[in-house]
Amino acid sequence: MKLVHYVRDEAVRVGIIGKSRILDLAECAKELGVLAFLEIRSIDEVLSQGLMESLQASSPRIIAMRGGIAIEAADLKSPILNPEKILLVARNYLSHNKEQNAKPPFEPYFFTKFRNALIGHGEPIVIPRISSKVDWEAELAVIIGKAGKNIARHDAFKHIAGYAVANDISFRDLQFSTRSDDAPVKLGNNWVKGKALDSAFPLGPCLVTRDEIPDPQELEITLRVNGETRQHSKTSDMIFPIDRLIEYVSAGMTLKPGDVISTGTPGGVAAFTGAPFLKEGDIVEASISSIGTLRNPVRAE
Repeated sequence: MKLVHYVRDEAVRVGIIGKSRILDLAECAKELGVLAFLEIRSIDEVLSQGLMESLQASSPRIIAMRGGIAIEAADLKSPILNPEKILLVARNYLSHNKEQNAKPPFEPYFFTKFRNALIGHGEPIVIPRISSKVDWEAELAVIIGKAGKNIARHDAFKHIAGYAVANDISFRDLQFSTRSDDAPVKLGNNWVKGKALDSAFPLGPCLVTRDEIPDPQELEITLRVNGETRQHSKTSDMIFPIDRLIEYVSAGMTLKPGDVISTGTPGGVAAFTGAPFLKEGDIVEASISSIGTLRNPVRAE
């Protein structure tokens, strides 16, 4: 099952993708008499209210219905609107470590973004006035569907609702600042300013439920800028697989439904390949097999 948020009559609504069309969840639920979904206004609510299994049970009847709108005509938003946590993993692909002449990390290294960074398919990545080195990082995003803390690795997938395509937009001149001070302990990279500005986390185009992707470690991942391939790899290149990431990050931290874990990027980013950074008018497309393509134009602030 593929779920989206789309705009209709100036309101964000939940849609289910079927036969290349988006079917409105509330309208279909009304016609089918499925009362549980009549008041649902977001995928976030489906997850927080524990309704995903019920929705999956109803989805064959919904997908078989007529009507809806063409996917190409829809104004899509991020498939998660209000996550409590957006967690990302640095240097989790062998190829990404190789391109920067770095040794693979001993354990997962997480950093965070915030809700201000979230945008959906078709929404613009904004180049801020304070940065001129805006970079891309195509990533597989994991959407948490079941709360948990200290999750054992063998139980990790039970806590996953589904997957989406993410793009970890990075501001390299802010992340790798040349500024320094005389303090005995150096602060290192500036992760917040370098990663968490507005529009720095495109997510979408949809949420694909876990059952649709039996092995998320064998997906093809690609990023193109203006049609030219910049990144191309498979998720099997991850150093720490998804179940290990969930085990690690949930140790001492409760994961909530709707939380997003972005699992790292393969080699091919501008900062380490010499490719030109993003500029006004560029089109960025991040694609993952079995999920789809997340497409975003680039605009200057």
